[in-house]
Amino acid sequence: MIEPHSDSYFMKQALVEANEALSKGEVPIGAVIVCENQIIARGHNLTQTLNDVTAHAEMLAITAAANFLGGKYLLNCTLYVTLEPCQMCGGALFWSQISKIVYGAKDKDRGCINLKTKLHPKTKIIGGILEKESSNIIKRFFIEKRNLN
Repeated sequence: MIEPHSDSYFMKQALVEANEALSKGEVPIGAVIVCENQIIARGHNLTQTLNDVTAHAEMLAITAAANFLGGKYLLNCTLYVTLEPCQMCGGALFWSQISKIVYGAKDKDRGCINLKTKLHPKTKIIGGILEKESSNIIKRFFIEKRNLN
């Protein structure tokens, strides 16, 4: 059983968002932003749907959280995202001053860690939470996509 308000609990919620992206034919990445143990924003990839390369799960969740809070800074907030943020999302997270980033699967090619994207000095980052589940949904998506082409 997963305890409420744990990293695993909130990552499961991000996986719900990833499945929503999958149902729309999007790369299945999901995100939630939590403040004081409450989900204040959700997002999933919508790059195909919106025809917008910036419509990553993290970017949409950042915007929703800022609107919820009524300000651009996400102090005392945690982002849970199924895949390590890319350089673009890492830059946006830097400017948001988010307190913590928790990701599921590592992105060895495009992830902000390997690309040495600068995050805010006060931002903590934790990886590998529900890594297998996060990785499997993305792998399954690309296997099915290759088989259709």
